[in-house]
Amino acid sequence: MPKNSKVVKRDLDDEVIESVKDLLSNEDSPEEAFKKSELIVDVQEEKDTDVEDESEADDERPAWNSKLQYILAQVGFSVGLGNVWRFPYLCQKNGGGAYLLPYLILLLVIGIPLFFLELSVGQRIRRGSIGVWNYISPKLGGIGFASCVVCYFVALYYNVIIGWTLFYFSQSFQQPLPWDQCPLVKNASHPYIEPECEKSSATTYYWYREALDITSSISESGGLNWKMTVCLLAAWVMVCLAMIKGIQSSGKIMYFSSLFPYVVLVCFLIRSLLLNGSIDGIRHMFTPKLEMMLEPKVWREAATQVFFALGLGFGGVIAFSSYNKRNNNCHFDAVLVSFINFITSVLATLVVFAVLGFKANIVNEKCISQNSEMILKFLKMGNISRDVIPHHINLSAVTAEDYHLVYDIIQKVKEEEFAVLHLNSCQIEDELNKAVQGTGLAFIAFTEAMTHFPASPFWSVMFFLMLINLGLGSMFGTIEGIITPVVDTFKVRKEILTVICCLLAFCIGLIFVQRSGNYFVTMFDDYSATLPLLIVVILENIAVTFVYGIDKFIEDLTDMLGFAPSRYYYYMWKYISPLMLLTLLIASIVNMGLSPPGYNAWIEEKASEEFLSYPVWGMVVCFSLMALAILPVPVVFVVRRCNLIDDSSGNLASVTYKRGRVLKEPVNLEGDDASLIHGKIPSEMSSPNFGKNIYRKQSGSPTLDTAPNGRYGIGYLMADMPDMPESDL
Repeated sequence: MPKNSKVVKRDLDDEVIESVKDLLSNEDSPEEAFKKSELIVDVQEEKDTDVEDESEADDERPAWNSKLQYILAQVGFSVGLGNVWRFPYLCQKNGGGAYLLPYLILLLVIGIPLFFLELSVGQRIRRGSIGVWNYISPKLGGIGFASCVVCYFVALYYNVIIGWTLFYFSQSFQQPLPWDQCPLVKNASHPYIEPECEKSSATTYYWYREALDITSSISESGGLNWKMTVCLLAAWVMVCLAMIKGIQSSGKIMYFSSLFPYVVLVCFLIRSLLLNGSIDGIRHMFTPKLEMMLEPKVWREAATQVFFALGLGFGGVIAFSSYNKRNNNCHFDAVLVSFINFITSVLATLVVFAVLGFKANIVNEKCISQNSEMILKFLKMGNISRDVIPHHINLSAVTAEDYHLVYDIIQKVKEEEFAVLHLNSCQIEDELNKAVQGTGLAFIAFTEAMTHFPASPFWSVMFFLMLINLGLGSMFGTIEGIITPVVDTFKVRKEILTVICCLLAFCIGLIFVQRSGNYFVTMFDDYSATLPLLIVVILENIAVTFVYGIDKFIEDLTDMLGFAPSRYYYYMWKYISPLMLLTLLIASIVNMGLSPPGYNAWIEEKASEEFLSYPVWGMVVCFSLMALAILPVPVVFVVRRCNLIDDSSGNLASVTYKRGRVLKEPVNLEGDDASLIHGKIPSEMSSPNFGKNIYRKQSGSPTLDTAPNGRYGIGYLMADMPDMPESDL
């Protein structure tokens, strides 16, 4: 070896010895060294792998073909059957036009902020509901599982309603429509009208007897209704085929399923406005009753409608937004979709009450005709003097105004005997005040009105095809809220999971197509979703605002959107929305406690509905549904809190997230490598006990032996990081 080489070697050895002395003199305790190293790992990891990992995550995850496709998917999910048959009923029941003001206020206070929150976390973290809440806080990971359970409960009975709609759609290609007239029962001597139909109406009879063939109580199963079983199978096949490829298949269907209902609604509005009496229905609808705004019940029902209209807590919103680009302006999306939903509800209300106004006018004309005949009989019998009837009024062809004039005169003249005459005032408002919602509106009131339309089969086909599309749009979002988080977490094939999910749902759904199935639909609708979803959304708000940190979340939004969101959202998320949600939860619990658990049963002998209480087993099922839906939250919290499942064991807890991007899942990591990658905070870690796997050698550097007791191993964790400054070490 040359002489000068020996000198250089001696100088290098001296420098190494001095460096070791410096390390020993400045030695930190294992805990402090561990904290520092963890910080350096995190920072360096972000610098070196941010772009690479984010690009990989973006490339691997499916994405929407266009912004329009995404907006239509969100609109299709949020705009559902409730906009057509729930919102008009609430508007009529709670003050007409005055109801729109509390609804708009609560849309701004609860709806848009929470909808924006769900869009943001889904887009930022790019995972389904399970992955999102695992990232926010592993102990609150049960929120995602609870959301999936509620989605599945809702999907079970929601698709049954689509099955009912498919049945009516298939029966609409007839002239006249099968629910136009009461059926005749053939007898040996002469045919007669079916008594059950005669006591009710043709459409009511067709719904309860021909379609559902319903029993008189939930305890009487009655066996399967095979017509509805086939329709339910068809509904699940449609959902399965549409969802089997995820957004690649369902996204294309959204162009039709989301836009077609608006075409039908506009056509119905134009057609109904040309019908006699439609303006009466619209005028009645939007006549404000301002005194009702002071009632707490109005605000509670408005808040509940806002909450469910946007699909908050289901996981579908998060799932759809997780396929977005990270720099998408989700704030614009939240405002746009929320107001499209509101405008759709108002449009549907106009259509419903224009049609119901036409129906009320027909019923009112029939009422006036029947009562005019009764007055003519009383005149012939001498019960009423002809002198009291104005001479210009012809009771054989009387108008509504003339009839009301005669009615008022007779009421004044026959003040004491008037009740015995059994005359009806025949006010159109009385018919419009008969509040109907849900299946009663779609399958009874609306179908009855359509029988009086010219070319009624065409309008019936259009109406039920619209309901099918509205239902399917919501079902796609609901199923996506189940499939996406499960696929993200357990890494199963989406096609296989979709088929299994739909097949299992069809098998469970057979309880809804028994002859008593309608009562089970009511039970699931009342108890499986309302309270659990409220609790889920409250926990979502708390998780983001107080666990993750509202300031940190605002910073993430600023980084993602490119601009800082309005300070309005800061105060909504931190103070107003949690308070409003807690108030709504308490009010819902109180209302549920005051309302006896029960259902409206159809009594065949009376041909009318009668309220019945659930049997003991029914009560057990009701409360079991609520308990099962919310059970994942405490279970996951206890499991994570007590470390009952090892995070590095490759199970559901091994999915790791960092600053809105997914890190590659560590497979079979040992020791503290897994802990460091998982990014645990020091307070959650035990004292470091480093193994051999943490010592690495830097390429191109002198060979360094590992420390015999592992105390200095922390320094070599950064050994494979290129161009690491000496000062950082």
